[in-house]
Amino acid sequence: MATDVCSGWTEAIPLLAREQALVAEGLDVIRRQFPMPILGIDSDNDSAFINDTLLAYCQQEGLEFTRSRAYQKNDQAWIEQKNGAVVRRFVGYERLTGLVAGQCLAQLYQRMRLYVNHFQPSFKLLSKTREGAKVRKRYDKPATPCARLLGYAHVTPIAKEGLRTEADQLDPLELLQRIREAQSALAALGSGDLSSGPERQSLVQFLAALPHLWQQGEARPTHRKEPARPRTWRTHKDPFEGVWPEILLWLQQDPEATAKSLLERLDQVYPGRFPAGQLRTLQRRIRDWRRVMARKLVYVCWDGKAAAQEPVVVGAQAEV
Repeated sequence: MATDVCSGWTEAIPLLAREQALVAEGLDVIRRQFPMPILGIDSDNDSAFINDTLLAYCQQEGLEFTRSRAYQKNDQAWIEQKNGAVVRRFVGYERLTGLVAGQCLAQLYQRMRLYVNHFQPSFKLLSKTREGAKVRKRYDKPATPCARLLGYAHVTPIAKEGLRTEADQLDPLELLQRIREAQSALAALGSGDLSSGPERQSLVQFLAALPHLWQQGEARPTHRKEPARPRTWRTHKDPFEGVWPEILLWLQQDPEATAKSLLERLDQVYPGRFPAGQLRTLQRRIRDWRRVMARKLVYVCWDGKAAAQEPVVVGAQAEV
């Protein structure tokens, strides 16, 4: 991803691997997408940028190449803020790998760049002064990167005319629909459920469903969470697994025995093995066992024919 410090114009492309030659090719694509010429590149200290390949590329193209200071990530504040406001906001947090994911990302980035640069205004910090412990910040009026470029005198008239032509051909609602389709494809790839891929809808159908998207929670498919499923597996080893047959024998001898009395009896037989904090675990095990035994012994004769008959009411009167 690349961001113009002056206007905030942002471009992004996917990389299938962190390789020096791919980074140089990606920068070449980004340079062609920028509406104005690039004078220099300022990168962080990642090994994908700090290498001879990228240095030779900048020297060949006449670009000034600089880097941020070590352990000073705020030197890249202009692009670090775009990681959350642009990339994570549109792509989400799922890990995506493979050629198909790269193609889906490329389609999403091409639609995202148009939406962010032409229709998403943002503030720009003009000055920051400190008065004791208080910091006062002064911002410019919110504007889109395209509007800022059109207002700069240093941008050539040809570049401005190209921006106006591109902006006149864009429909924000149609662009939003195409972004949602690309996000649906990414969400399907991230979850592994390819059956829940993007639904092809016309613009009229998309606009008709747009007012009701808030009822589904998160409107972006890449940020929707799967419904919580009940946990049916154990997270810890059952401490009573080795003595459970012995506990069942005690319950057969005394069906009215409580879990607390059984735990005290276990402490007498196995001193120090079962602390008092395991009482709740034993209570749950005995409760589940009694439910299973009740179904087997008491309700074994309850079948469909008995259910069809009139129920027997004991100790109560039926009211109409």
